[in-house]
Amino acid sequence: MPATEQIDKKKTYTYEDYERLPEGAPYQLIGGELIMVPSPIPYHQDILRILGLKLAAFVEEKRLGKIYFAPIDVYFSETDTYQPDIIFILKDRFNIIGEKKIEGSPDLIIEILSPATAYYDLRIKKEMYERGGVKEYWIVDPMQKTIEVFINKNGKFESLGNFKDVVKSSLIEGFNIAVREIFR
Repeated sequence: MPATEQIDKKKTYTYEDYERLPEGAPYQLIGGELIMVPSPIPYHQDILRILGLKLAAFVEEKRLGKIYFAPIDVYFSETDTYQPDIIFILKDRFNIIGEKKIEGSPDLIIEILSPATAYYDLRIKKEMYERGGVKEYWIVDPMQKTIEVFINKNGKFESLGNFKDVVKSSLIEGFNIAVREIFR
């Protein structure tokens, strides 16, 4: 039985509906719709592992905060709960880490584009991250082998560029990584 059959069919779903899905169900709640997201391909997971482990090691060594990897629920509103690929939360904001979900905007979100999620990552989710106050947003493009970095200035994302050589975080001072290390 599909996971959505366990909840009533509606035009608009809420977090309460989403919460009734079985643990691990491949859905995100985007604009009140339950969007099925297929499992990522191995290359996507390689990128996530390489970038995520380097970032996590840096953050832990400097004791700056916490890194989480998908799947973890990030609650933005009653109709929007996403599972970004990588999130970072500064140590002075651990209060948003709830028992079941992240209850507010992480400081950094990294999304790795895939054919199934690119539309949402580049449009709908990006707008929510911007409005929600995410301080820094990275879009990792495996096809172009680039990483675009956005910073939030006064509620609007401003692109710092589309990096092909070395990508740096303006939020996590001192963290940078050669793009070629990520796209092997």
